[in-house]
Amino acid sequence: MVADKGYSARTFRFYLRRRRIKTTIPERVDQLAGRRRRRERPCGSDRVAYRRRNVVERCFHRLKQWRGITTRYDKRPDRYLAVITLIWLDQ
Repeated sequence: MVADKGYSARTFRFYLRRRRIKTTIPERVDQLAGRRRRRERPCGSDRVAYRRRNVVERCFHRLKQWRGITTRYDKRPDRYLAVITLIWLDQ
């Protein structure tokens, strides 16, 4: 799972770790300072995977700009997919 710093709470990390879900969540500055005070090592975070997360976020942002996609005016799946394909080809 790749998430931003808003999900770096200790309880959230514990929840995912207990379910054996690998995470890539950068730590907030205050959490890093607390770890240094307690002489703990910081959680490792895959920077390359975190950067790839931006591609997915840009895709959702692009789709949300189209009101018909956001509110799902087209109820038929084939038309909905066609509009998404046209948006994707417009890049």
